Amino acid sequence: MIGSNYLIRGETFVFPDKSDISQVFVSDNEINEKYKKGEIRIVTEQARYPLDSIETMLDSKKYILNPEYQRRKRWDNTRKSRLIESFIMNVPIPPIFLYEVDYSIYEVMDGLQRLTAIYDFYKGKFNLEGLEYWQELNGRNYNNLPEQVKRGIDRRYLSSIVLLQETAKSTEEADFLKQIVFERLNSGGEKLTPQETRNALHNGRFNQLCIKLSKNSYFRQMWKLPLESEGEEKLLESESYRKMEDVELVLRFFAYRHIANFKSPVDKFLDDYLKQANNYPDETIKNLENLFNETIDLVYSIFGSDAFIPPKEKRDNKTPIKTIYDPMMQAVANNISYKDTLLKHSQAIQSSLYSNKDLL
Repeated sequence: MIGSNYLIRGETFVFPDKSDISQVFVSDNEINEKYKKGEIRIVTEQARYPLDSIETMLDSKKYILNPEYQRRKRWDNTRKSRLIESFIMNVPIPPIFLYEVDYSIYEVMDGLQRLTAIYDFYKGKFNLEGLEYWQELNGRNYNNLPEQVKRGIDRRYLSSIVLLQETAKSTEEADFLKQIVFERLNSGGEKLTPQETRNALHNGRFNQLCIKLSKNSYFRQMWKLPLESEGEEKLLESESYRKMEDVELVLRFFAYRHIANFKSPVDKFLDDYLKQANNYPDETIKNLENLFNETIDLVYSIFGSDAFIPPKEKRDNKTPIKTIYDPMMQAVANNISYKDTLLKHSQAIQSSLYSNKDLL
């Protein structure tokens, strides 16, 4: 159990009590007035882009592909190839959604996977594979396609819906509206993971800290994740990385320091903690960053790269598990002031922990 003695200055969390929320009654006249004022009204325009122009568009740097609320890339080459096959067959493709953050500067709100697939195709970064109806094109890339097929793809269009800059009157309102649209756009189709939703709807300084800390090399080694230095292609081979599960693991460490306030479900607990932690003072965020890094370093020094894996008898596939990670991280963090003593007795700690098989 985590007590207040282990918390640092400014690190607070109270699970919100919503039992006293009552229905707000508003008259029809007030509702009509709100509508006339244009509160929460999206201003849009539509556009169409020839596929062979997308490479130049993205190279222009006028399109921001990774706004903070976007998910990480997920598509493999087969899925990219089937998008191209859809264009060959002239299958209708849903529009992408852009937000105009400045005149002629756009954030990609929805459609990142489609845009980057088209871009990579024209750059010759992958060969077509897994095609269902044009199997004879498997193994080809844009440069060596038959001329007629290439021209057919070039004349296809990708539609877009652009949320114009005048939609919002301030940066805060813009962030709010973008999050609303992102949430509604992703209510269907490929379901977002809880952390992807969290990243979109509750982004802030603490969320960005969790993303930063997920790049800790010892943390990634202990969770059997590719290192940031190995490059994006290697990172995207990891399903956990693509789904932002690494970021959620960092968030769990901080949230579980307040386990006394825990209420199920876990996802709701993490949501509410993140929303409050985004408002922590700068000094508190910096101290928590140091605490995480020191804890990870100490865990790695004592237990090595297999720290979160059960003993040999129970680790058939050597997969790290949360039921070891969560309590181990809390125990070490709560005793970080005894770092030198813990390192001195690291072998005894390992033997004591792994000899009690009932705990693992």
